[in-house]
Amino acid sequence: MFRRTLLTAAGAAALLPTRLSRPALAQGRSSRVLRYVPQADLTVVDPVVTTAYITRTHALMVWDQLYGLDAQLRPQPQMVEGHRIEEDGKRWTFRLREGLRFHDGTPVRGRDCVASIRRWAQRDSLGQALLARTDEMSAPDDRSFVIRLKRPFGAMLDALAKLGPPALVIMPERLAETDPAQQIREIIGSGPFRFKADERVVGARVVYERNADYVPRPGGSMPGGTVEWAAGPKQVHFDRVEWLVMPDPGTATAAMQSGEADWWENPSNDLLPVLEASPDIRTGSAGPLGTMGTGVFNHLYPPFDKAAVRRVILQAMSQEDYMTAAAGADPSMWKAGVGLFAPGTPMASDAGLEAITGKRDLEASRKALVEAGYKGERVVLMAPSDNPVLAALGEVTNDLFRRLGMNVDYVVSDWGTLVTRRASKDAPDKGGWNMFNTTWAGLDMVNPAVEQVLRVNGDKGFFGWANIPRIEQLREAWLDAPDTETQKRIAAELQTVAMQEVPYLPTGQYLYKTAYRRDLTDMVQGLFVFWGIRRQ
Repeated sequence: MFRRTLLTAAGAAALLPTRLSRPALAQGRSSRVLRYVPQADLTVVDPVVTTAYITRTHALMVWDQLYGLDAQLRPQPQMVEGHRIEEDGKRWTFRLREGLRFHDGTPVRGRDCVASIRRWAQRDSLGQALLARTDEMSAPDDRSFVIRLKRPFGAMLDALAKLGPPALVIMPERLAETDPAQQIREIIGSGPFRFKADERVVGARVVYERNADYVPRPGGSMPGGTVEWAAGPKQVHFDRVEWLVMPDPGTATAAMQSGEADWWENPSNDLLPVLEASPDIRTGSAGPLGTMGTGVFNHLYPPFDKAAVRRVILQAMSQEDYMTAAAGADPSMWKAGVGLFAPGTPMASDAGLEAITGKRDLEASRKALVEAGYKGERVVLMAPSDNPVLAALGEVTNDLFRRLGMNVDYVVSDWGTLVTRRASKDAPDKGGWNMFNTTWAGLDMVNPAVEQVLRVNGDKGFFGWANIPRIEQLREAWLDAPDTETQKRIAAELQTVAMQEVPYLPTGQYLYKTAYRRDLTDMVQGLFVFWGIRRQ
């Protein structure tokens, strides 16, 4: 089962001989307030303009979804009460639940859904596939909307339940009409929490309050009305949720030990013995599919505009180095020899992986880099200072580039600044960039339709703006495939092409744990969400 009270600690470990300072937090604990330490500060509040997970976590609190994924990755009705399919699969009619309202008191209408789908779809690979197959979207009345297709689209409900960033959430029409490249000006949702902009402290605190007018979805097909992942009734048992931004791991550890923080999203693996030694703290798996590491190239400018240069980097890098930096020396916490798709999922294969698993020869790679067209250009490598895992991955890339003889400008900033800069298409010496490392939940790396970093359709693609038509052709073929076996074959061919074209650098898979106070129960595995959770 995926829904559960988080796993009990696997036994106490010896406390590390490090004295950790106590955080200076103004408020003590309250049974009605949940205090959470996120992976980073919330810099971008609009879930359409970024794929940052911190923004997705924020989005799921404030906005609701048309469909929610359950633990078996099946879309379940959330804002809608159901749908009807007609005209041989080319006409879909959706009806909204009665009584849905936005935080400003206005009703959720079919036209809000249409506008929200259109805005989101321009930024998402699965959404773009939906738009390409859509003839018309309309709202015949306030509680209905219709999608009429040019040809059947089997992934319709998967698109409307899109959870991996950018998640599809429903906004008021007036906000959803905002250019998808620009942030919305108001945070008005219909979800279980309201965003408290007046209590926002940049770099320190984000606050949400329970939406007393939210009507949770009835249990429906979920057994006993339970919650699984983003599906089921979103019951809220806290009046407030406060995000306490703590870039320093020692401060976060001390806050957990003292009870001034209830839940820490992603403590580093080397701090787990400290946390597990406390009788008041539990740790548990953050998700069954782990986390996938990636290195994102900017394809617009030298040297990574050349596939031959990117291929040299792929053949020179070591996934073992990256994963050891991310998760530590225990090989049970990470996996190397990993391709495009999360290990253990149907589309994962070893097709073309000789480029990753073959013998490394640094001297040969230096020569190959010059032969591939590297002319000593300055390489702007971005890395965050406030995310320990991404910082570690950045250090490995920095070391690799320097050992290959590259001219590296290593730019370290907070994650929010990096997220802002990565959207720039300016030349690297004009405020742009050449590469950065990031990670993805395994859920978001299971197939070509949901994998954002495989969006390689130029300006419409993921940051880095790769333009690799053959991969796009294979993605389209995958979406239209009649069965799973055909999809597997196409996914293997796509991975083989990717090992030659190298749209991004796959750096392996690692596992990590989340930490929480022992009196918290009924937490949802696999997502960092704040419904269902209770304090004993």
